[in-house]
Amino acid sequence: MPMHVIYGGTFDPVHHGHLRLALEVSERLGNVPVNLVPCHIPPHRGETGATAAQRLRLLELAIAGEPCLQIDDRELRREGASYTADTLRQLRNELGADAPLVMVVGTDAFAGFDRWQEWQQIPGLAHIIVVRRPGTALDRESEPARLLAERGVESADALCGQASGRVLELDPPWLDISATGIRERIGGGQSPRYLVPDAVWAEIQRMGLYGACPVNNF
Repeated sequence: MPMHVIYGGTFDPVHHGHLRLALEVSERLGNVPVNLVPCHIPPHRGETGATAAQRLRLLELAIAGEPCLQIDDRELRREGASYTADTLRQLRNELGADAPLVMVVGTDAFAGFDRWQEWQQIPGLAHIIVVRRPGTALDRESEPARLLAERGVESADALCGQASGRVLELDPPWLDISATGIRERIGGGQSPRYLVPDAVWAEIQRMGLYGACPVNNF
C-alpha cells in the first residue's frame, strides 16, 4: 500500500532548506511524494509575515516542475489554529486504517512534541520521521526521547509494515537556513537570493512582502 508523507510548516517564506529536506526524505523513502502542508494559523508563534494565500503562492512557485513534492492546502482551508492531530485524523479517515501515514519534523520541533495539542494521539495516527538538526539534541529524560526509545526503528522499510506508531531518525545534509533570517534580511534591504528559489524571490518583490521593495533586484 502506498505511503503517504506530510511535512508541515508555516513556510513564511518557503526556502531551499525546506525544499532540500523534503526531497531528501522523498529519496530516502524510495521517491515517494512528500506533501508540503502550510499551516493556516500556527499555534506556537505569532502572526505570519505573509497571508495564507501568499504563502501558498510562493510554495506553488517553489515546487514547480518537481514531481516528488506536492502541496496539501487542507489546513489553509480549515478555520482556526492548525493542529497536527486534526490534520492526521482527517488524513487517516481519507486513507483508511491500513495505509502507512508519515509526518516529518525536525529535531527542534520534536523536542517540544509533548507540548503539542493531543500529542499522545499522534503515534496512533501516523509514523514520525525526525530529521536531525545540527546543534539540537533531545533531553534524555523527556517524553520525546522516551517515545523515540520505545518506538524507534532503523530503516525506512520498517515504516511500510504497519500504518502508524514508529519513529525513524534521519540525518540528511542540512541547509542551515531560517525563514526568520530571510524575513529579517529582506526587511533590512538585503537580497535573499540563493536562500530561496529565484521565482519565490521575484514574487516576494512583486507583492512587496516582508518589507521588500517591489523592484527587480536580479
